[in-house]
Formats: sequence, structure tokens, C-alpha cells
Amino acid sequence: MPDLRTQLVDRVRTMLSHALGASRGRLTAARTELGTAQDRLRRIREAAARVPGRVGAERDRRVAELSDRYGAEIGRLASRAAEAAAREAPGAASTEWTGWQPSPVIRGEAPGPLRIGTVRLPGSVPVPALVPLLDAGHVHLSGADRGGCDAVVAALLLRALGRADPGALRLVGYDPEHLGGGLAGFAPLSTAGLLTFVGPGGLARLLDDLVDQIRRINETVLAGEYASLRELAAATGRRPEPWRIAVLLGGDELSRHERGQLDRVARTGAACAVHLLVRGIELPDEPDVHRVVVDGGSARLDGCPELPVRPDPAPPAALVTETCREVATRVNAGPPPTPFTDLLPPVDEMWREDSAAGLVAPIGDGPHGRPVTLTLGDYPPHALIGGPSGTGKTNLIFAWIGSLAARYSPAELEFYLLDFKEGVSFARFAQGRRDPSWLPHMRLVGINVNTDREFGLALLRFLAEELRRRADAAKRHEVTKLAELRAVDPTGRWPRIVAVVDEFQMLLAGRDAVAREAADLLEDLARRGRSQGIHLVLASQDVRGIEALWGRPALVAQFTLRIALPKALRILAERNDAAQVLPRHHAIVNAESGMSEGNQVARIPAASDWGTWSDLQHRLWRMRPPDAAPARLFDGDAIPRLDEAPDFVALRPPGEPAPAGGARDRATGGAIWPEGVGPERSAAPNGGTPAQAAADRPGGAERTGGGARGPVALLGEIIDVQARSAGMRLPRAPGRNLAVLGTGVDEACAVLDAAARSLRRQHRPGTARFSIACLDPDADAAARALYEALGTDAAWYSEDDIGELMAETADGLGSGGTPGEPHYLLLYAVDAAAGQLGTTIGRRSGLDHLRHVLHNGPERRTHTLAWWRGVARLRADLGGPASRTDQIGAWVALDVQGAELTSALYPGAGGGPDWYPRPWRGLFFDRSVHRTGQVIIPYGPSR
Repeated sequence: MPDLRTQLVDRVRTMLSHALGASRGRLTAARTELGTAQDRLRRIREAAARVPGRVGAERDRRVAELSDRYGAEIGRLASRAAEAAAREAPGAASTEWTGWQPSPVIRGEAPGPLRIGTVRLPGSVPVPALVPLLDAGHVHLSGADRGGCDAVVAALLLRALGRADPGALRLVGYDPEHLGGGLAGFAPLSTAGLLTFVGPGGLARLLDDLVDQIRRINETVLAGEYASLRELAAATGRRPEPWRIAVLLGGDELSRHERGQLDRVARTGAACAVHLLVRGIELPDEPDVHRVVVDGGSARLDGCPELPVRPDPAPPAALVTETCREVATRVNAGPPPTPFTDLLPPVDEMWREDSAAGLVAPIGDGPHGRPVTLTLGDYPPHALIGGPSGTGKTNLIFAWIGSLAARYSPAELEFYLLDFKEGVSFARFAQGRRDPSWLPHMRLVGINVNTDREFGLALLRFLAEELRRRADAAKRHEVTKLAELRAVDPTGRWPRIVAVVDEFQMLLAGRDAVAREAADLLEDLARRGRSQGIHLVLASQDVRGIEALWGRPALVAQFTLRIALPKALRILAERNDAAQVLPRHHAIVNAESGMSEGNQVARIPAASDWGTWSDLQHRLWRMRPPDAAPARLFDGDAIPRLDEAPDFVALRPPGEPAPAGGARDRATGGAIWPEGVGPERSAAPNGGTPAQAAADRPGGAERTGGGARGPVALLGEIIDVQARSAGMRLPRAPGRNLAVLGTGVDEACAVLDAAARSLRRQHRPGTARFSIACLDPDADAAARALYEALGTDAAWYSEDDIGELMAETADGLGSGGTPGEPHYLLLYAVDAAAGQLGTTIGRRSGLDHLRHVLHNGPERRTHTLAWWRGVARLRADLGGPASRTDQIGAWVALDVQGAELTSALYPGAGGGPDWYPRPWRGLFFDRSVHRTGQVIIPYGPSR
């Protein structure tokens, strides 16, 4: 038992020992694990202690980064907003008061909103705070800061004034509390009618007027075609109505009628450019009403109430007053003209109109912005334009011509223009040195013809002949009107003709033959021209003294279309004084013979400026037909040159071909042939002049040159519609000698020079003789220049041997047989040789020889072209006062009065022709072809 117990004890002890060892081992492991865990806990606690600082730093970094990005985006957005505001409200609409100046809107563009202050965001540029007003709505101001409200009112009004053209903005002030004191700075506008004040009790009348304006604009201006004036301006580029702003600054409680009218204006006014700027009166909640609350140096806009707005200070009083005075001054001076392009059709629609029924074209805009048109046709057929100097008569003519020329092609319309006043404004219609273009419709331009009434008479004669030609064609086709003639003869060329005569009273001045015939032709053209498409447009500064016109009521009655410029007299009917109150650049257009009920007011565009007109003319010139020719330009102050005359260029010896670029068919016509024989009857078949027609006929030309009916001596240019030369034919017939009469040395030398050079051109070298004798030292240079130009065919004689020349020539005429070669005696100041010619050579004196040559020479091809310095001296050399003058078949009178050309030289019992001398003009009369004298311009010295 003991052993068992002992063994048991040992086993227990052994087990306990093992358990104790195991426990100790586990204790040691646990302690180790505890140390490890405690160390990890320590590290975790240390790491956890470092996290907040790191996270905070990262958070701060991210917050700063986001703040920077947000600030940059805000700045970028603010800059873009400022740029957008500047585009939306440019110039005067948003510029700060320092350096502010008006900047009216461009035609057709919207005025945009107006600045009242700035929106300032932290770290960004200030952004203008804009309020829609013109063409956009109404503005209602409220708040405790009354001074701030008044500053906003002044700012809005000045900016609106700066965005409008002078006169395009009108203000109405209602300030019952301060009686207009709130708008005192704008008072200078009242001098031009742009600002009116309504006193206490006048609000109802003001609102009624605004409602009437809105109704009128809707009915007559918009007329259902456009929803608003803004839309009309964008579509057409025209603004026919001004902006109207009613400034209502407080007042009593509104009556029911006033409230109703105010609501109507707030609801419908913006579309008609009628706007309200209100403080102290409540406006209804309408989409067009924009509200601004001003309080304590800040403001809030109803469009963005969360954004703070800093109102701009009130504009400086001096700036307001100066601007208003400048606007009033410009308005009182008259509105500017509208652009010329307003009258023109689109480019692709030019020359699309048909003139068969008449000519219709706009001349300007009416009061409501609609075009005012002018019509020329069966009714009204003709027009009368009147206006004092400086009122725009020339500009109106330019505008009308341009408007017509842009719509009708040259096949549909032709112009003939005559300007009796001094100046060259109308020369631009023709080809010039500065500008090679010309208006394709223009056939004739006459300028500086104030002393050449004969040219106006020639135009009327030309139109009368054209009227006869058209009437004959109408009879052949059994029709009566141009439209019918064009329908039955579509291949014929029957354009409508518009003849414009500016300062036409010069043509009718006086009681001479020119005035009488001109008045008769005018009356006939006015009466019958309408049916054949010939229309007259007469313009004048003042017609009070035109007896030749107003003494013919039948003539005046044909001019049913009257156009009166400002302050025009006696253009309209006697009791129609509408022209007396017209502003500048306007005209009264009346197609009812000037009766008041026919008045239309038209605003005339600026058309006479060189650049403005040049653009249109060049465009039309590039569109011209291939066969188009420049207009004939007659300048009364210019001296034509022989070497540029078509007739001179076409002259040639018989049998030689016509030179390149020879004379046109119309060149000489009736100038050389007897009256009534025109170019269509006598033109040369090869395109040359009638002067060559006979010479080119087979077997009809004389061998020695000059043609079957004799050569032609060109003397000068005829004052007529066609650029024809006055010529004297020199056949073998009695009296074919020329006398140049007068003391004008230059003109006399020019006539003889042109005659000799043109004769020389018709003879081959060596087939004609030219004997030149000069007895006036002042003419020596011109005579010697001619002598040099004629070359070996010419012989020079001085004062000492002129007697021998006459004796030799006279003796040569006495021999029989076939006449010799042509011989031309060119005698300068032949009357100065009375002493030498009075000396007897043989049995005769020199004067006897001269008379013998004059009498017998032409039949022997010897022609005398001589210059006498007076009619009395000519008569003396011919044998005295009782002598016959038959041997002088033609003469050119220079500074000689018509009364001196008595019946011996000029047919009739009237005591001589109606002729008054003037510089560089002559009266040409050929007794073999003329019934009356022909005014000519001697050709200038040849180059």
C-alpha cells in the first residue's frame, strides 16, 4: 500500500511537475505575446496619434486647391460676363462716366440693355449690371434710397440718349412733386422738342397720348407685317419711329382710367418703342417690366436678386447738359439724310423692271418709314422740282436718277441731262479723265450752259424730232401709246426718255426767239410726250419770274408731279405752304398738281457724294451692254479741239478708205447738208460722214479732191445735242467764200485754222494750194503755225506782197479752159491792207483784184476765207454801203452785234439776227443752206 501510495504520490508529483512546467511555459509564452501585443498597441497608438495631423494637412491642401480653382473660375466667368456685357451694351450703354461719349447704334441693330451699376464678386473684375429698356421693356424703381433712385434715372436717360441718333429719342417728364426738377439737367433737349414736361394733373393726358401712339404705330407702321419696331429695324435697316420714354416720378393715387391706361402701356408699349421709367407709381406684373430696388448704396435686380449690385454714381451735371445741348443743336440743324443704298434694290434684282407702263422708283422714306415713290407715265407725265439754293435739289436729282437707273436697264430708260447753272456736278454721269466709267442710261450731259441757251433749245428740238419719230411709228402700227407700240413692235428699241433740265428758267429768260421757240417746244413736248414715253423734269431755285412758263397755263398744267424742297416758292398750289416748314433733307412729293391733299413728306437720302454715287455707277457700268457708248458731254466752259472732232477724223481725200475709228453716223448730219437733211438720209454707206458720201459714189468725185459737191471747211462745233461740226461746203458755185467778222483775234484765227486744216485733209499732197497772208501782228503766231502745218502746199505772203497775191490770183482766173487745182486764200485781217490793196497794179487796184477773186474765184476752185475786223470794213472793201454782198456766201460773226448784220448779210426785215456776242462763240450763217444763224464754238488751237 505504501508503495502504491508512494507511486501514486510520485506520479502525482510528476504530473504536477509536468503541469507546473507546462504552466510556466505557457506563462512565458503568454507574457511574450503580451509584450508583443503591448508593443503593437503602442505602435498603433503612436500611428493613430499621427493620423489627425496628416489628414488635416491633406484636408487643408485640398480645400486650398478647391478655393484657388473656384476663385479662378469665378474670375474667368466674371471676365466673360464683363465681355458679354460690353458686347451686349457697347459704347455709351456701359462705358463709365470718365471718357463717356455718345455712340449711336448702327442701322438695323438693337440698342441693347443699359448699365445701372456693377456686380462685384470677390477677386474678380466688376461686371456691369444691365437693365433692358430701349426696345425691350420698362424699368420700375423702388427703395428707401431716393437719391440712389434719382441717380439711376439720370444714368439710364443719359445712356439711352447716347445710344440713339440725335432726334431718335424723345422724353416726357412727369414730376408733380418737384415740377420737373428731377430732370433739370436734360432741359436743353426741350429747345429741339425732344423733352416735354407734364404738370400736375396731366398724367391722364400723357397716358392717353402714349396709348394713341401705340395704336397708330401698330396700325400704320407695323401694319401686321412685323411684331415690333425692333423686328422691323432688323429686317429693313430702317427705324421710322423714335424711342419714347415717359419718366414718371411719383404723384397721387391713380384713378381707374389712369391705371387702365398705364397697364396698357406697360403691356404693349415696348413693341412700339414706348417705354416707362417709373419711381413712386406701381407698375403691373408684366414680362416687360423690370424692377430695381435701391437701398443703402446697393441695389437688387429682379432678374438676379441674389447678386449684390453697386449702383453707378449719377452722371456729372456738366456731362448731361453738354450732351443734351449737342443733341439739340444737331436736331435743330435738321436730321441727317438716310443712306443712298436705301433706295436701291438688291443687286440680283437690278435692271429687272419693265418701263412699258411707266417708271416707278422710291425717292425716300415717309414719316412712317414706308418708301415714297415717284411715278412718270401716262399720269403723272412730267415733274417740276423747286427749292432755294442749298436745300438739296441736285442731291434729289441724283437720288431719283440712281433709283431709276438701278431698276431699269438702258433698253428701258434713257436720260438727257442739262444743267444751266455753273458747276460740274453732273459731269460724273459721263466718261471723264478721273473716272472712265459712265452711267449706261445717260445719252447727253450738258453742263455750264448758263450762257448757251441754244444748247437747251437744241435738246428740245432733238426731243421733238424723237417724238415725231415715235408718233410716226405708232401711226404705222395703228396704236397710240408707248406701251402699245412696244407690244406690237417688240424688236424695236423704244425706251422711255427722261429729260432733266436744271435751272430751266435760264432757257426761258428774255423775250427773244430762243425763249419763244423753247416755250413752244416745251408746251408741245409736255402735251404730247406722255403718250410716247418722253418725260420732262424741270428744276429751278425759284420760278416767280418765269413769265414764259407761268404765262402758259396749258404748259404748267401738264406738270402734275410737283416736288418742293424746304422753303420752295410757287411749286405747290397757292395755298399749300407745307414746304415752308420742312426740315433739311426732306421734300414734299405731290402728284396732284400741288394741291394740299396730295402732299407726301419724303426724307431724301444723300446721293450726290462722289463715293456714294461712284459705287452704284461702277456697278451699273460693269453691267452695261456690249454696244454701249459713253454719253455725249457738252461743257460750256470747255473749248473743243479740231483733232478730236469726229467729223475731222473722218475727212480724207476721195477714194481713200475711211480711217479706223472714223466718224459716227450722227457726226455731221445737218451741219454740212441743207437743213432737213439729217444723218439718216445722208450718211456715208461705209460709216463715214455725209461729207464723204458724195465723194465715195462711183464716178462722182472730182479728181482734185473734195467730192462731187466740193470739199468741206469745218469751222467749229455746233451747239447742239450731237457732237457735229459746222461746215461750209465749197463747190464750184458763185459766192462760196467765207468772211470771219469781228475783233476777236484768237477766235478768228481758230476759225481760219480749222477751215484750212480740214480742207488740207481732203486733198492729197500737191493737189491743192493754200495762200496765207497775215496783216495783224497779233495773229502772226497762229498764222505761221498754220503755215508750218500745211507744209509745201502753203505759201506765205506779208503785208508788202499781198497786192501781188491778189493780182496774180485775179489774173489766173481770167484764163479759159479747165479750172486748175483748188486754191484757198486765207487772209488774216484783210481789212488792214486797205492801203496796199488800194494801190493800182496795172489797170486795177488791189481791192479790185480782191473783188474780182471773190466774185469769180469759186467757179474756178479759188475760194477766199478771210477775216475782216468789222462789218463796216467788209462793206467798204466790197465797194461801199450800197454794194452787194452776194460774193460772201457764208460768214461767222464773233464780237459783232446782231443789229450790224443787216439784211445785206442776213435775210429778213428784222434788222439782223437775235445775236449777242460772248467769248469764244460765233454765229455762223451760210446763205445756201441756213434759214437762221447757227451758234458755234470755234475749235481751240490744235496740239
